[in-house]
Amino acid sequence: MEELYEDFYRLLEATKLDFQRYLYPEIDWEDRLISIVGPRGTGKTTLILQHIKKQFPQRKKALYISLDNIRFTKTELIPTVHEFYTLGGTHIFIDEVHRYPNWAIEIKNLYDSYPDLHIVFTGSSILEIYKSNADLSRRAISYHLHGLSFREFLKLEYKYDASITTLKDIIENHIEISSKICSEIKIIPAFRAYLEYGYYPFFKEGVKSYSMRLRNVVNVILENDLPAVEKIEYASIYKLRKMLMIVSSLVPYTPNMSTLSGQLEINRASAMKYFIFLQKAGLVRMLVADQKGMNLMNKPEKLYLDNSNLILALAPENYNAGNVRETFFANQLSLKHTITGAKIGDFTIDDTYTFEVGGPNKTFKQIKELPDSYIAKDDIETGYGNTIPLWLFGLLY
Repeated sequence: MEELYEDFYRLLEATKLDFQRYLYPEIDWEDRLISIVGPRGTGKTTLILQHIKKQFPQRKKALYISLDNIRFTKTELIPTVHEFYTLGGTHIFIDEVHRYPNWAIEIKNLYDSYPDLHIVFTGSSILEIYKSNADLSRRAISYHLHGLSFREFLKLEYKYDASITTLKDIIENHIEISSKICSEIKIIPAFRAYLEYGYYPFFKEGVKSYSMRLRNVVNVILENDLPAVEKIEYASIYKLRKMLMIVSSLVPYTPNMSTLSGQLEINRASAMKYFIFLQKAGLVRMLVADQKGMNLMNKPEKLYLDNSNLILALAPENYNAGNVRETFFANQLSLKHTITGAKIGDFTIDDTYTFEVGGPNKTFKQIKELPDSYIAKDDIETGYGNTIPLWLFGLLY
């Protein structure tokens, strides 16, 4: 226990409080069982360490442990938490639960056995707690942490604090909003920087090594996280890696499932299952043509890498402006809105708005006859009428 506390205090000492993710104030930290899931590298660990540092002046009341620590190959979770509880602990924070066998059953047992103990646990976005063999969905309040929005990047990198803006506000008041921001900061260079390296908070560890770090994150997801959650074999990991590289070289595109299945030497159902794995892991984004959702029977209308930073890390030769713009737009809108492929235009939002995404020369020619249609235009500071600067859609969270 003493070694666990030493590790915990060392991490806590290094944790800064000058920047907090959008999710922090949305969490009801009074709930007894909280899960925070999200793609690797988005800042889940920092989020919970910040909460401990802010709210627990009596350090012995809280303990942070990570289940990917080598100690937990020999040490069991329940005896560790029992010892912490008997020493007066009240709040346990358990990181990387997907790396620990039987994590769901043991957390359920802890929740049921210690009625006054508060438990927060984090894990890969691949986790589906309602499908776990302990069915924690009836007990745990679950939150999903996405990567940095452009708004958060502005605050973290440039110390510029822009307000969260709704889609309705952007549509109705984009001229006023963009004019104010552009009078205070050079927005286009900041937006270019975000598209290249601003989605994952670890860019603060060094921009030059960022793409290499991101490739390492992808490798850990494929080689460690996915097998820990889905129990897939090495041959499947190889095919997932091959699929991701094929997709990286082609996106955005409408997948030909027969061709792709042939390239990977798998059947169509397996190919769709692999796509779903990659999407849950935060590596790709699939858009369907309507709001019926994604299942093993309907192929995606369009397929993207999850965010623009992944394009530069995995397929820099495919880092063209149109690809990057659409990837950014789909990524930033997906947190709070339903986004689908459009029959005319690029995207339909909430089954209401049609958006065409493009550069400074993009016109309304393609969507001029559609109601509630808009251009999200890159390389402009302010817009006019139904033409809205693309960067503004990075202020939604």
